[in-house]
Amino acid sequence: ETLSSLMADRSVARGWIKTSLLALAVAFISLAAARPQTGSKLMTKERKGREIVLVVDVSNSMLAEDVEPSRMERTRYAITNLVGTMKEDGVGIVAFADESMVLLPVTSDYKMAMSKVKQLSPSLIAAQGTDLGEAIETAMLSFSSNTHSSKSRVMILITDGEDHDENALSAAKKAQQMGITICCIGIGTPEGKPLKVDDKFIEDEDGKMVLTKLNEQLLQQIAQTTEGIYTRSRNDDFGLEGIVERLNEIETTELTVMFAEYDEEYQWFLGIGLLLLISEVLLLSRRNPLLRGVKLFEREEHKEK
Repeated sequence: ETLSSLMADRSVARGWIKTSLLALAVAFISLAAARPQTGSKLMTKERKGREIVLVVDVSNSMLAEDVEPSRMERTRYAITNLVGTMKEDGVGIVAFADESMVLLPVTSDYKMAMSKVKQLSPSLIAAQGTDLGEAIETAMLSFSSNTHSSKSRVMILITDGEDHDENALSAAKKAQQMGITICCIGIGTPEGKPLKVDDKFIEDEDGKMVLTKLNEQLLQQIAQTTEGIYTRSRNDDFGLEGIVERLNEIETTELTVMFAEYDEEYQWFLGIGLLLLISEVLLLSRRNPLLRGVKLFEREEHKEK
């Protein structure tokens, strides 16, 4: 009552209306920022590129620290940089230890590839060991069928090469017959490093520390069989520069990229939000002085003479 007598133009209702308009405006603009979409149309796009499958060793030996900060962390970092430079090529990811698994079939979704790279860890596969032969054969199944007659398919094999199976070279020969080029990156050192898991050194049955060594000879043979190249990762150079140069020499082919296209609906929410915001700004928090004398809902009281 005191405010009403001191401020004749004060309006409580207008304050609530302005607050409501502002809240609704923020809500609609937030919905627009979420980018709502409707409908879904499957679209295809043709482009020239290569299909590249990253075949990554995730066995416990990749936890060795002869490459700083560790073989596994260095591998994740290097692959992330490689995928970040891709524009037209398709990329897939296969993780392997004693068994193999396809983390990502060949795709042009580089964001998805980046997220899969972060998952690379020895915890992915329970069966430990290093079966290069199975890894190569699994990777061969990851390529799309429309590139089977081209020479644009490449595997980048990243491992310490500590394979105890003889199937690796026979698998490499199958890949060569399918026109697949295998480029190998050996990570580690031929001298080896004691294997440590969860900050504990692993010991064999005789109580001696297990050494994990880089098997360069096997990786060189795999690369030569498929006309690829072999490089060794070091602390100052992961070895990708030579691989990228070899990739640039490999012919490209027509790749069919499929993607979903949606209808954007954010503009409706943005428009409503802006209108509400403008209304809130234009609406005065006090009554219009010109309409002060208008009293539509009050009855005039007649005083007795």
